[in-house]
Amino acid sequence: MKKLLLAAMLFGTFSISYAQSYYYDDYRRSITDINWEAIIVDLVLSQTQAREIYVLNDRYDDYDSWNRVYVHNPDRWRNDRYIELERIMGREKYLKFKKKYYKGQNPVAYYNRNKNNGKKYKHGGKKVYIYQEGHGKHKHHDD
Repeated sequence: MKKLLLAAMLFGTFSISYAQSYYYDDYRRSITDINWEAIIVDLVLSQTQAREIYVLNDRYDDYDSWNRVYVHNPDRWRNDRYIELERIMGREKYLKFKKKYYKGQNPVAYYNRNKNNGKKYKHGGKKVYIYQEGHGKHKHHDD
């Protein structure tokens, strides 16, 4: 019984940290997938705004520093980050940034849209087609 309990605890700890690493990967991609120098030039941001963006981008330079803040709610990084970017850029320039780099979507939704990509789901059951007399139509049912 003790071995089973220990195994369950280890599995739970491993799967939580594994899931959290996906969030951290999204966080890092939100920084590395964008050419911040080009944004600063395109949006005509001030030197102060540029510095603040670079400080924001360097805030959590490794998983441990990020995890200390987001360990209990790893999804929160998105709102925190984009609220801070909007504060730095100002509403108008932030909307231009969002339109160009996130196709007008909320960046939070942009990163959530790929959450289930790559996951394989087993769709059980066969499709069974039933002919309904008098209607001349086929229906299918998933078993």
